[in-house]
Amino acid sequence: MNNIKDYENLNQKKVLLRLDLNVPLNNGEIKDQTRINKILPIIEFLLNKNTKIIIISHVGRPRGRINKNLSLIPVCKNLEKKINKKIKIINSDIFKLRKEDLFEDPNDQIVFLENIRFYKEEEENDSTFAKHLAGLADLFVNDAFSCSHRSHSSICKITEFLPSFAGLQFETEINALKKVTTEIKKPITCIIGGSKISTKIGIIKNIIPKFDNIIIVGGMANNILSHKGYQIGKSIKEENCEKIINEIFETSKNYSCTITYPEDVLVGKNLDDTSQVKELNNIKDDDLILDIGPKTINKIKNIIENSETILWNGPAGYFENPNFANGSYEIAKTIVKEHKKKSIYSVAGGGDTIALINQINAIEDFNFVSTAGGAFLEYLEGKELPGIKALK
Repeated sequence: MNNIKDYENLNQKKVLLRLDLNVPLNNGEIKDQTRINKILPIIEFLLNKNTKIIIISHVGRPRGRINKNLSLIPVCKNLEKKINKKIKIINSDIFKLRKEDLFEDPNDQIVFLENIRFYKEEEENDSTFAKHLAGLADLFVNDAFSCSHRSHSSICKITEFLPSFAGLQFETEINALKKVTTEIKKPITCIIGGSKISTKIGIIKNIIPKFDNIIIVGGMANNILSHKGYQIGKSIKEENCEKIINEIFETSKNYSCTITYPEDVLVGKNLDDTSQVKELNNIKDDDLILDIGPKTINKIKNIIENSETILWNGPAGYFENPNFANGSYEIAKTIVKEHKKKSIYSVAGGGDTIALINQINAIEDFNFVSTAGGAFLEYLEGKELPGIKALK
């Protein structure tokens, strides 16, 4: 896999740059800028090499239709301020664009294509669409590791039509994940949380052989609790998970991997409620489990303190409500404390995890913070990501 920093003469080259700028937006306001900050090095690198940059990215899931609420305009304006350079956003139909149309003003150095997922062909990994995109540039750079588990046109198919390279952030992400897959310091602990249960619960079984401890919190833990015979009230739960949960516990015995799940929880009647600590045998039909309880927090802290390597993907509770954020904050603070003592190597990944770490200004207190969620977990699982395969 070639990296763009090894390309010898980039002067005046038109570079199609795939980025992940899928930031959380609320009425056009960016709620977390981490993903934008992470791509500044590649922008600066390409500007210094005197290239012309065509940025491709997406926000949200418009499913092949134009949705003005998912426009990249707010991201474009934010990036403009950060680099103090004018950026032109192109709203016209990509299929009507030609290479010579993009930099009619010789002073333009960066153009933004509007949300690439406004085109259904993007998620279809459509060859004609990819070939047309490729015709806009001289070479392709993927600096969107966090999208590289997707077989999409601007990630995979495009590499068939242009000389293609990994970006700076892409390489940094892979190097950090290698440290927790091939250069592991044991004991190694993986904390998996968040509400996206279906995408993660199958992965847990496959990563068990690599880890000493797997701590399951957040929405997925409800499945475990239900499986163990506890009432979970009206908490979120994935259906038809009994077989995979059985396999998780059986596999963990074979590999001496300890599975930890909540011993007590915080509940509310709705997402905006105050919190109440409850033992597992005391959960009512109208309770929502929204965080881990104090006993569970202490147990997790003890595991972290006795680990050499920590991977964290997904918060422990509904941290958007401060009444249910304590479990996640305590996990973060314990990792930070051990990091400062230089006693662990810590990697955190996923959008919600980053948002939470940002709330306590702790981004710099992890060895590496990955903007990737699904790609992060699939790489750990040992899968070859389509975006990496395409670059090879």
